[in-house]
Amino acid sequence: MDVLSITLEIAMAKQKSPDPKLVALRERGAVNPRPKAVTDELFRTHEFFDPRDLVQVKYEMLRRVRWEGMSVARAAADFGFSRLSFYQTRAAFEGDGLSGLIPKKRGPHGPHKLTNEVMNHLRKVHDDAPSLRAPQLAEMIDKKFGIHIHPRTIERALGRGEKKRKPRWRPTGP
Repeated sequence: MDVLSITLEIAMAKQKSPDPKLVALRERGAVNPRPKAVTDELFRTHEFFDPRDLVQVKYEMLRRVRWEGMSVARAAADFGFSRLSFYQTRAAFEGDGLSGLIPKKRGPHGPHKLTNEVMNHLRKVHDDAPSLRAPQLAEMIDKKFGIHIHPRTIERALGRGEKKRKPRWRPTGP
């Protein structure tokens, strides 16, 4: 064996294959950001209980209070949450069941400035004067509604629903 082969073997041996459960939790946004804060006995002693699984940790915290009579303060502390987080978790569970324990996406969920009223106005103006460009439309929206919208946002919004043109294939060469 040459030095390169040995080096590659050592590098491959050091690389662990990713934990499939952790990969799945990451994909769903359900990784507990503070697994070390979970001090509950079951999560420290039994393999089935995974402190990295945020949904499992939340459910078990709720179950302990509801069925085992653990105090809210102790359960919250043992599972790495505040009391406020416990009550929010309980409300989410009571409202949506187990799916309420799955973390929601953070941040805006769509263009919050482009209300239906603004979009209807944009479409009407664009239909009446298709030669107007996005910077001009943005200026009109600013004057009429007092909302500053980036021209690219307007381009994307007006482009929604339009059928995308398929690029034409062109042969290369002589």
